[in-house]
Amino acid sequence: MPRIESAKKRMRQGVTRAALNRTQRSKLRTALKKVRSAAGAEAESAYADAVKLLDRAGRTRLIHPNAAARQKSRLAKALAAKQ
Repeated sequence: MPRIESAKKRMRQGVTRAALNRTQRSKLRTALKKVRSAAGAEAESAYADAVKLLDRAGRTRLIHPNAAARQKSRLAKALAAKQ
């Protein structure tokens, strides 16, 4: 356990951020699954939501920006193949 005040604070911040990251990552994964399982107009709205979440995840470094771009590309390709 940390003894120094700044180390204690960093530990508190780490716990808080880990919880926030966990919820954001879970929302992202759920959105990706919805796009893959949806069909028609529902798939397009799910895709728009997923793109928004992927952009945010890449910008905030929840996932690597290139990984976000790659997933967006693959989702777009899958969506086009469905139609």
